[in-house]
Amino acid sequence: MAASPQSATLLGRRGRLELDELLATLVVDGYLLAEDAKLVRMGARSGRSTVELHPLVLVANAKLPNQREPGRPLGLEALTEWLAGHASLPYLKIDPMKINAAAVTQVVSHAYAQRHRILPVGVAPGEVTFATCEPFDAGWAKDLAQMIRRDVRRVVSNPVDINRYLLEFYGVQRSIQLAQDAKGTGYDSSAILNFEQLVELGKGGEIGADDRHVVHIVDWLLQYAFEQRASDIHLEPRRDAGRMRFRIDGVMHKVFELPPPVMTAVTARIKILSRMDVAEKRRPQDGRIKTRSSSGREVELRISTMPTAFGEKVVMRIFDPDLVAKDFGQLGFSAEEGAIWRSMVERPHGIVLVTGPTGSGKTTTLYSTLRHLATPELNVCTVEDPIEMVSPEFNQMQVQAAIDLDFAAGVRTLLRQDPDIIMVGEIRDLATAQMAVQASLTGHLVLSTLHTNDAPSAVTRLLDLGVPHYLIQSTLTGVVAQRLVRTLCAHCKQETAQDPHEWTALTHGWSIPLPDKVYKPQGCLECRNTGFMGRTGIYEMMQLSSRLRGLISAQLDLGHFGHAALAEGMSPLRISAAAQVARGVTTVQEVLNVIPPIEHSSV
Repeated sequence: MAASPQSATLLGRRGRLELDELLATLVVDGYLLAEDAKLVRMGARSGRSTVELHPLVLVANAKLPNQREPGRPLGLEALTEWLAGHASLPYLKIDPMKINAAAVTQVVSHAYAQRHRILPVGVAPGEVTFATCEPFDAGWAKDLAQMIRRDVRRVVSNPVDINRYLLEFYGVQRSIQLAQDAKGTGYDSSAILNFEQLVELGKGGEIGADDRHVVHIVDWLLQYAFEQRASDIHLEPRRDAGRMRFRIDGVMHKVFELPPPVMTAVTARIKILSRMDVAEKRRPQDGRIKTRSSSGREVELRISTMPTAFGEKVVMRIFDPDLVAKDFGQLGFSAEEGAIWRSMVERPHGIVLVTGPTGSGKTTTLYSTLRHLATPELNVCTVEDPIEMVSPEFNQMQVQAAIDLDFAAGVRTLLRQDPDIIMVGEIRDLATAQMAVQASLTGHLVLSTLHTNDAPSAVTRLLDLGVPHYLIQSTLTGVVAQRLVRTLCAHCKQETAQDPHEWTALTHGWSIPLPDKVYKPQGCLECRNTGFMGRTGIYEMMQLSSRLRGLISAQLDLGHFGHAALAEGMSPLRISAAAQVARGVTTVQEVLNVIPPIEHSSV
């Protein structure tokens, strides 16, 4: 949003922004009609409260049409960017993931920052960057530069973000300091929770007075992770300072650092919430937390601890129920792939396998499929290690190695439970594979996962485990190999020309013409300037035809079998991915990062 020269004198005459001069400038610049400005002025006067809203917020809250850019709403970010142009200062959309809160909160006190409506957002050896929503009130900058003996650089950010992160950064930092100063953690073992008890953040357990700071840190961490769309939270102890990192869209981001004593206390709090043995720090443990986000959605977290050189490392995997309630189109299936998948899983019996490395979306595919299949007329049972997400539609059992309840014993038990559909978390050994085959032979549909690079390799994996080839012939219905690729941000992706060499590297020997339109990542506020938002699946679907069944033997030639699968209509991962690129969903580079190299593929 550009500023007109004649309006520049209207703003900042009294230092702090005032609503009247802001509205007058917007009218002069052609963004607002005079009638709309009058309505905002009248509304502000009639609705005055004890809390004085920033003039930008008052204008944004009115949701007025943008007269100069009809397609773009006159929102808070657009107004802030316009204001920055008037003040000839850089505009900054605050990304908390890129701010070292521990460092910036040491520069000035909370009271000073609040008084001047400023937020420190960057610290360098000779310079500190401050975000302000009052760009014409600059008296503090000169004084502060002398006090801290560093240059002060100002950027303009929206007042809502400044207020929010002032509270969060200084609040969390204060909690960390107070937790570090506390003499003891005072955890009460009676705070151990039931498997399915809902944890209301900030209200769980019999927590002593000294622990409210640790409770605040853990609450903030979880809510922050939900907001940032993290799939995993990593707490990593180190000698000098423990690190918090989030995995977002498959990429790790550093979030925060904690002093070692506070990291230990946060780990203990999480272990209590997830029903682990707090005193046991020498061996790995698993647990789970069921909680509710600030928006009211229930979210499950699977917790894993691991002893390291400097303490226990904790990984929390976040399972949002909304993510596993997807239909097949939302998973990334094309219409043709969706039809093939349905034909595999809607049979009364047989084994259907989903393959791929850890983190390739196998669990989401299986849970979404089970939700699709689970009707009141069917008994759906699962045996998992661990139960990824508790679902009311299924009967779920967890593997317990300590009492010899493994996958094979679990399937054996489920067969006595009159099941229609059985989901086995993973086929890891011959005993489990044999029980899966047995379940299929006795008239049940069995869904499970394997770790292989592509779909044809699943057959050789079963043979390697020791399953007789004739049993694979008679029970295996189909195999799906999958990967997850980051999807381009719909708000900012840009059309571009496809590099023919990249396209050839992707399609490798397949005569698929270059698509008419492809897109590249650009980066905007919505996607945190990464150019990507969310992930989708790419799939390789192999249905076992009578010809393929005939090729399965004890001495299977994987290369020959893979080419036969292609001849029978299997579309390899590369071609599924090329179709997603052609649809403008992702990029060739993203796909090449996740699919197996040609030498590791059987097709």
